[in-house]
Amino acid sequence: MMKTWLLISLAVLAMAPVCAQTNLPRDTTPVLQTVIVKAYDQNRQLKEVSAAINVINTAQLERYNNTNILPALNATPGVHMEERSPGSYRLNIRGSTLRSPFGVRNVKVYWNGIPFTDPGGNTYLNQLSYFNINSIEVLKGPASSLYGAGTGGAVLINSQPDELQPGINLQYSTGSFNSQNINAQVILGNNEHSNTFGYTHQTSDGYRYHTNMRRDVATWETRIKANDKQQLSASVLYGDLYYQTPGGLTPAQYNANARASRPAAGAFPSAEDAQAAIYQKTFLAGINHQYRFSENLQNTSVVYGAFSNIKNPTIRNYERRTEPHFGGRTVFNYNKQWQQSSLQVSFGGEGQRGFFNTKTFGNAGGQPNVVQTDDDIDNYIYSGFVQSDLHLPGNWSVSAGVSINKSSITITRLTGAETGKLTATFNSEWAPRVAISKKILPGLLLYGSVSRGFSPPGTAEILPSTSIINTSLQAEHGVNYEAGFKSNWLQQRLYVEVNAFYYQLKNAIVQRRDASGADYFDNAGSTRQRGIESQASYQLLPNSHRFVSNARLWASHTYNKFRYHDFKVVTTDYSGNTLPGIAEHTMAAGVDVTTRPGWYINLTWFYSDPTALNDANTDMATSYNLAGGRTGWRTSLGKTLIMDVFAGVDNVFDVTYSLGNDINATGSRYFNTAPGVNYYGGISFRYRFGSNQ
Repeated sequence: MMKTWLLISLAVLAMAPVCAQTNLPRDTTPVLQTVIVKAYDQNRQLKEVSAAINVINTAQLERYNNTNILPALNATPGVHMEERSPGSYRLNIRGSTLRSPFGVRNVKVYWNGIPFTDPGGNTYLNQLSYFNINSIEVLKGPASSLYGAGTGGAVLINSQPDELQPGINLQYSTGSFNSQNINAQVILGNNEHSNTFGYTHQTSDGYRYHTNMRRDVATWETRIKANDKQQLSASVLYGDLYYQTPGGLTPAQYNANARASRPAAGAFPSAEDAQAAIYQKTFLAGINHQYRFSENLQNTSVVYGAFSNIKNPTIRNYERRTEPHFGGRTVFNYNKQWQQSSLQVSFGGEGQRGFFNTKTFGNAGGQPNVVQTDDDIDNYIYSGFVQSDLHLPGNWSVSAGVSINKSSITITRLTGAETGKLTATFNSEWAPRVAISKKILPGLLLYGSVSRGFSPPGTAEILPSTSIINTSLQAEHGVNYEAGFKSNWLQQRLYVEVNAFYYQLKNAIVQRRDASGADYFDNAGSTRQRGIESQASYQLLPNSHRFVSNARLWASHTYNKFRYHDFKVVTTDYSGNTLPGIAEHTMAAGVDVTTRPGWYINLTWFYSDPTALNDANTDMATSYNLAGGRTGWRTSLGKTLIMDVFAGVDNVFDVTYSLGNDINATGSRYFNTAPGVNYYGGISFRYRFGSNQ
C-alpha cells in the first residue's frame, strides 16, 4: 500500500511544475548562504570563527523526512546520532557515546538559551519533536571554557527564526511501519510582541518487534521587546513520550531475524514478556531576559525550572524516577571598538540543582511489585567563566577563556541493608581555552586552539541501572589540540572547511553491561583521540534565472583514530586497542536541486566503516552504505498560502545494519537493528497573516 501511495505521489509531483499557476518567490543570490554563529557569544560569520562549529539550518533539516533530526546531524563531520529504537536517541560527538547506554551524556545541550541538560548530566533530547527545532549549532570538542563541565562538546538549539512571520503552519506525514506525524503551529503578533503555540503528535509501530512509539509535545513561546534596551522571552514545553525497548541481539539472533526483540534467556524474560519500555513526561519553563546597559555593555540572563517523571520496566527490574531541577545562567558582554581593532569580553556563571528520587522494584510483567531500592539524590553543578576576544590589525584574532567548575552528588539510600548517605564531590576544576586565527587571504582563515575539558560522572553513572552505587568513579579530563582552515572560493560559491585534532583524555569513563543488559561504568585509564573532519559545499549554478533555480553539491568526511593509550582490566591489557562504538571513517554526500516552478529533489548517501563492539576488538559491526532521497513540489496558492507536497525513501537498498550498538555487552548482545527500506510522504501548508507575497 505504501509503495503504491509513493508511486502515485511521485507521478503527481512530476506533473505539478507543469500545472503550477503561481511560482514561489526565490532567492536569486548565486552565492552560498551567510551563516551567523552565536556559539562562544561570537555572533560572527561561521567562516570567521576560530572553532570547529557546525550549523544545521532549516534548509538542511527539511531535506529529510521531517520526523527527527538524526539524518541532518549524521551529515555533519565529527557527529553521529543513533536511534536504538524509535524515540531512543544517542548523540556522539567525537566519541562521547562511550558513556551513553541510552540518551545523551557528556554533551551540554541548550534549548533557546535554557540549559536542557539536567544537573545529573542527562539530556532527554527525545522530548523535543522535530518541529521544536529551527537551527542547531554543534560545538565539537571541549567547550567547558564557556559551557560548563563536559569533554564531548555542546549543542545550541533554537526553536524559532530571528524574524517571525505570523500565521498558521500545518503538516501531516505518514510512512512505513504505520508512522504518523501531525504538527500544528500558530504564530501571533509581530517582532515587537509575539506568541507561538505548537503541538506535535507522532506515532510509529517501529521496524523491530516491540518498538511501538508515541510522542506528544506542546509548546508555548513568547517574545516581548519592551524597548530598545530590553527584551523578554519565555519558553514552555510539555512532552509525553512512550516507547518500547526491544533489547540487544546476539550475532546469531541478529543474523537469524534482525527484526526480532530480545528473547527470554535463562532467568530473564523476553523484552515483550517484561513489557520493557520507557514512559517519560517532562515539563520545562524558562525565562530569558536581555538588557542593554549601554552601547558597550549588555546582559543576558536565563532562569528555568523543570520536572521529569520516568517509568522504565526492564527485563531485570522496574525503575521509577522523579527529577525536579532548576537553574540559571547569566552572561555579561562588553564590547569596545577602535579604528582597526575590537575587544569583546564575556563573563558570567551558570548553576543547576536537582532533587531526584529513584526507586527500583521487581518487574511483574510490566508492573512494579516489591521495592528493591529507594534513593534520594541531591545533585548540583556550578561554573563561573570569563572569555575575551581580541581582533587586531592584519586580520589577526585571539580568543582566550577559562571556567571553574564544581559538582556534587549525594545519594541517600532509604531502604535495604545498606541504608545511609554517600557523597561524591568534584572540586575546582579549571577549564581554559585559547584560540588564534589569521585571515591570510580574503577567502581563507587559518586557526589553532588548545582547550582543556573536564567532565564529572553523572547521576546515572554513579547510580546506574544495576542500582549499585559507585562513588569510586573519577572525573575524566583531557587536553585538546586543534588546527584548521575555513575558505570561500569561486565568488563565494565554494565553501571548504578542514580541521584536525589530537585529544589526550585521562580517566575516560566507559560503559559496561552485565548479563541482564544493565549498564555500569568504569574509568578506563587514558585514551588518545586523533581525527580529521572535512566538509565542502558547492553552489553549481552561477545564477538562478533558468528552469533550475538552485543546485548544490555537498560532502563531508570524518576520520577518527581513537585508541586506548593505557587501559588494563585486572590482567587484561587493552592498551592500543580501538575505542568501541566509533567508526574510523564515515562519509556523507548529497545533491539538492530546486526549480523555478517549485519542484525539488534532495538525494543523500552515507557510509560508515566497521565498528568495534568491545574493548578487546574481537567483535565488529560491519560497514554499511545508505542511500535515500526526497522529492516534492512547493508552490504558492495565492498571496498568503504556501503548499508543500513531498514523498521520499530511506535505505533504498534495504541494507541490514545496527544503529546504536550496545558496546561491551555481556553475552554479545550488541545489535539494535535499524529500519530497512522505508517510505514516507506528506503535505504541509503555511498560511501567513497579512502577507504581501
